[in-house]
Amino acid sequence: MKKEMEISREIDISTDLGGIKLNNPVCAASGTFGYGREYEPYVDISKIGAVIVKGTTLEPRAGNPPPRIIETASGMLNAIGLENPGINEFLNTHLPYLRENNVTVIANIAGNTIEEYAAIAEMIEGNPGVAGIELNISCPNVKQGGLQFGTDPQMVYEVVKAVKEKTTLPVMPKLSPNVTDIVEIARASEAGGADALSMINTLMGMAVDINTRKPFLANIFGGLSGPAIKPVALRMIYQVYREVKLPILGGGGIVNYRDALEFLMVGATAISVGTGIFINPQLTEEIVSNLLHYMQENNVASLSELVGAAHQA
Repeated sequence: MKKEMEISREIDISTDLGGIKLNNPVCAASGTFGYGREYEPYVDISKIGAVIVKGTTLEPRAGNPPPRIIETASGMLNAIGLENPGINEFLNTHLPYLRENNVTVIANIAGNTIEEYAAIAEMIEGNPGVAGIELNISCPNVKQGGLQFGTDPQMVYEVVKAVKEKTTLPVMPKLSPNVTDIVEIARASEAGGADALSMINTLMGMAVDINTRKPFLANIFGGLSGPAIKPVALRMIYQVYREVKLPILGGGGIVNYRDALEFLMVGATAISVGTGIFINPQLTEEIVSNLLHYMQENNVASLSELVGAAHQA
C-alpha cells in the first residue's frame, strides 16, 4: 500500500471528462453499481473516479417482469426496464448518502419525451453533489411511435439541446451502438451542446431456452454487455475520436486493466466498468492500482499520454 501511494504522487491519473473532474479515470457504469451503498462492504466508493448512478426517471418505475437477466457466452443479457424509485427519491435519499461519502456522482437520466429529460435535468440543477449528467438516450420517444432517441440524429440533437438549456452541469449522452453510423450520432450530440460522450450502451440481443422453446427473457430482447461487446466498443470509440472533439467515457466489456488501456488508447478520456463488477466487486480499485503500475513501468507520467495513443501510428 505504501509503494502504491508513492507511485500515485509521481504519476498523474486525474482526468477531465468535459468539465467533470475525476481523480482517476475508472467509473462505475450506470445500472451495475446501484447508488453506491450496495457495494460499500466491498470497495471504498469514495476512491472510484465517479459513480454513475442507476438510470433515473421522472416517476418511479417497476421495470420489466422477470426473468430479466440471463448469462451468455462472454457476457450477459439484461432487460431490467429502468426499474428505479424516481428522481425525487434519488435527490432526497440517495444523493445525500453519496455526498456524505465524498463520491463523485454522475446522474443517469431517462425519459419518454424530450420534456421529461429537460424536467429531470432542471430538478437536478442546484443540488450539491452531482458532478454531471449522463443521458440514457436508448429510450423510446412516445411522441414518435416508440422510436429510440439514440437512433435518430435529430432526436439526439434535440434532447441534448433541451437538457443543456435547463442545467449548467456537464451533459454526456450515452450513445447506442444499435445504429448504422455512430459518428453521425456523435456529431449530433456535439451540435446539441454535449460536453462529453459516453460509449457504448448495450447491443440488442436475445437468448432461447431450448427446453421450453421460448425466449429466456420475458421481454424477449435484452441488452448485451460484457467482454463479448468489447471489440465493437473499441471500434466505435476509435471512429468517433477521429471525427468529434468531445472527451469520451469508454466502456463495454472491461474486466481488467489491459482492457482499460485499450479503451484509453483508442481515444477514451475515462473508462466505465459495468458487467465486470458483477464478477469482481473490487474491479475498479484493481484497475486503478494496475494502471498506476503499468504507467510506472512504462515511464508514463500522465494519463493524457495514453489517450488516443493508438491513433499516432
